Amino acid sequence: MDISSINNFSAQIGAPAQPAGQDQRGLVQAVRAVNAAELFGQDYELSFVLDRKTRGAIVRIVKRETGEVVAQIPADYVLRLAENLKKI
Repeated sequence: MDISSINNFSAQIGAPAQPAGQDQRGLVQAVRAVNAAELFGQDYELSFVLDRKTRGAIVRIVKRETGEVVAQIPADYVLRLAENLKKI
């Protein structure tokens, strides 16, 4: 589970401001609960990361054994598109 870059997540999505540590703890707890319930099966887990270039949240479903990303929202091509649009 990668949650290392979630600082200021509420500001990114327009949620009410809360201390960054409180947001991060809540997100960590939610991700752990989803992963503990094995909603994606025994072999997969949910992961949230913050894209460094776009500063947008990314949701991933990752294969536990290998770390392979099997699904991602938004997709890589959408992240690249957003990055290119910022350059215009």
